[in-house]
Amino acid sequence: MKNIVKNIAIVLFILVPMLASAQDVEMADKFRADGKIYVVIAVFSIILAGLFVYLFSLDKKIGKLENNHE
Repeated sequence: MKNIVKNIAIVLFILVPMLASAQDVEMADKFRADGKIYVVIAVFSIILAGLFVYLFSLDKKIGKLENNHE
């Protein structure tokens, strides 16, 4: 089972960069030209930061529950 997962991971690590570099994204070029790419990056960063804060707070709550259970 570990060999299968390892082989799949190797194939993905090889193929994904090749596929990503082969694509020419017109929408990203348009956003970059209009200066709106910074808005997209800001919104993405805020969402990602919110997810991290939520996960850390959830981890603290679960840790407290585990300590109380013991």
